[in-house]
Amino acid sequence: MDIRIEPASVETHAQLATWRYPAPYDFYNGDVEPLLNPERYFGAFDEDGELIGFYYFEPKPPDLDYGLGLRPDLAGRGLGRDFFLAGLEFARERYKPRRVLLHVAEFNERARRVYERAGFRIVSSHVRSFEQFGDVPFLTMADKEDE
Repeated sequence: MDIRIEPASVETHAQLATWRYPAPYDFYNGDVEPLLNPERYFGAFDEDGELIGFYYFEPKPPDLDYGLGLRPDLAGRGLGRDFFLAGLEFARERYKPRRVLLHVAEFNERARRVYERAGFRIVSSHVRSFEQFGDVPFLTMADKEDE
């Protein structure tokens, strides 16, 4: 998968806000929560310049929080691992973190399998509350064990 990653523009954010996933993944719809920290988002574009996903990077020195989303019509088609690894490589080059952390909804076994195959392991859990979905358990995963 050839992916071009660049800072998300206003147009990119507008597109992301229209994305709709089928249940139970509708939790990830682009307009579920107000967008905070738009400067931390990067668009992922294919070789034709089409938006195929996004990445989110939040430096927490010496570590980095990593988030991502694949366009709804591309999800579940076996593209997740390559998409995930492209963002991870970009993050490691740009931010040079000691560890990369990500937070995934506990129900999202599909994503969790991708992260585990890439060497990430569960290190903790927490619950976030959403107006539309109530309390949602999350797992925090890391690419390296605590040192």
